[in-house]
Amino acid sequence: MDSSSCCCFQCVRTQEVAVVEFLGRFQALLDPGLHFIAFPLASVVGKLSLRIQQLDVYCETKTKDNVFVQVAVAVQYRVITTGAYDAFYRLSDPRGQIQSYVFDVVRSTVPKMELDESFASKQEIADDVLAQLQEVMRDYGYEILTTLVTDLAPDAKVKASMNEINASKRLKEAASHKAEADKIKQVKAAEADAEARYLSGLGVARQRKAIVQGLQSSVSEFSDEVPGATPKDVMDILLLSQYFDTISTIGANNLILEHDPQTVANLQQQVSQAFLKKGGR
Repeated sequence: MDSSSCCCFQCVRTQEVAVVEFLGRFQALLDPGLHFIAFPLASVVGKLSLRIQQLDVYCETKTKDNVFVQVAVAVQYRVITTGAYDAFYRLSDPRGQIQSYVFDVVRSTVPKMELDESFASKQEIADDVLAQLQEVMRDYGYEILTTLVTDLAPDAKVKASMNEINASKRLKEAASHKAEADKIKQVKAAEADAEARYLSGLGVARQRKAIVQGLQSSVSEFSDEVPGATPKDVMDILLLSQYFDTISTIGANNLILEHDPQTVANLQQQVSQAFLKKGGR
């Protein structure tokens, strides 16, 4: 006899229902509150909680690709007030009954999926379990509120293999991105070098054009200002000036260079011959 009963008086707590039998035969269900019964002919033989309860079920099964996994399913249920008679008399072990149906659904659903698919289909597994339990357990006075697949764990070695595969894939992607970055860097460097060479050549061409224009201007002005001076005389003077500039530049680097005035004449003759050959073509 518990603390909430005293001889002919029975006290039922909130969110509970008490089952009364009279001489071993079901008589009534008692709601929360104080009740009088004809003790000892009538007695409270049991009480059912109307609160939501949770059952955690752990089931081992294998996937379509032959990987064994541990599936954890949480089932939340409660006794239906109007079905308390069935809940008390028709099932001796409701938790065991729920567990059996969870095993049946999980072991018939997961083997149709591969491992990766099973991780993505946890809600589908939970829905299948819920639909099966709701249909069956309502006849026994129980309402299945929700089912949750709280965990789906393969063997530790399988986990390690999956992590290695993922790590290798990411390393491959990183190497690909790095190679692409190096390629872009080399292409950009080649383009920059080509652009620099182009600009350098353009600068040299402009420099030579400016030199030629300067020489033409010098020859024209000198011929106008000095009567009797021919373009050849002007070119001889310019060539001599360039020669001495060259000698001065080389001498600044502390190099020993043999100098002969005849060199200027020879250089002038070679240049003249080159121009004459070019003009005769």
